[in-house]
Amino acid sequence: MTNILLIKTFLGFVVMNILISNDDGVFAPGLLAAKQAVEDIANVTVVAPRENNSSVGRRLTLFKHLKISPYELEDESMAYSVSGSPADCVVVGTNYVMDEKPDLVICGINQGVNISCDITSSGTVCAALEAVSLDIPAIAVSLFVDPKTAFKQDENGEWYVDYDFTLAKKVLHDLVLKIKSEGFPEGVNLFNLNVPSNYDCEDVKITHLAHKMLDKKVIDNTDKEKEEIFNYPLDENQNSDDLIMIVSDLVKQYPEGSDGYALIVEKRPSLTPLNANMTYHELNDW
Repeated sequence: MTNILLIKTFLGFVVMNILISNDDGVFAPGLLAAKQAVEDIANVTVVAPRENNSSVGRRLTLFKHLKISPYELEDESMAYSVSGSPADCVVVGTNYVMDEKPDLVICGINQGVNISCDITSSGTVCAALEAVSLDIPAIAVSLFVDPKTAFKQDENGEWYVDYDFTLAKKVLHDLVLKIKSEGFPEGVNLFNLNVPSNYDCEDVKITHLAHKMLDKKVIDNTDKEKEEIFNYPLDENQNSDDLIMIVSDLVKQYPEGSDGYALIVEKRPSLTPLNANMTYHELNDW
């Protein structure tokens, strides 16, 4: 595919059509934030999963029925919900909902972090990969929520998460403006953008993928350290003796120059340019 967006011109004005999806679901505040970030510079269509589809990777629903329904976002604008995966939503949005193929697909703003080589499990990033497979450049964008500052109490003492998308919306808006005027860099067809909610610097750092984001382990009912996590309410027919659970902790140390280092250590936005073709190089001498 070409690395330059083919954007239509009407009466001297550049018209850009953007498809927005996510993996958190059509009801997620980050989806509306993404729409608000770019609706002043593009025609926006929103197609998102009916339910949360985090960590489903690039799962596709083939030869099975999907339900598509109109959905009104909080700003009273129209969206569509699909009873499938994020990748399904990109396919449905591109090939069914929109009259023309979009110039750009934005996936997010994800309420969480998507960094390192672990991004291949992300519904957000893999929806963007699905767009690239349809010859559409894409942006995956996520908000890294700092638990130290994001969890707050309301006037009744109830805890809630304060998703402050202000900086994420600004960075996404500026990135799309640059793409609109210059296209994607040579060899890049996907940007992975991560923005911290609690930041020390607003300047975007161009980064590479860290090796991994999560340390994973498997626990059972003998693990006292994770007992509270493991002993969630069970179905009455389940016995904890034959259950296991995969749990994870966020990696704390990252190499300098990586997405994790910029986001978590430097507390600044990380932008990782990617190419969906994961071929390393020809092994002529191997």
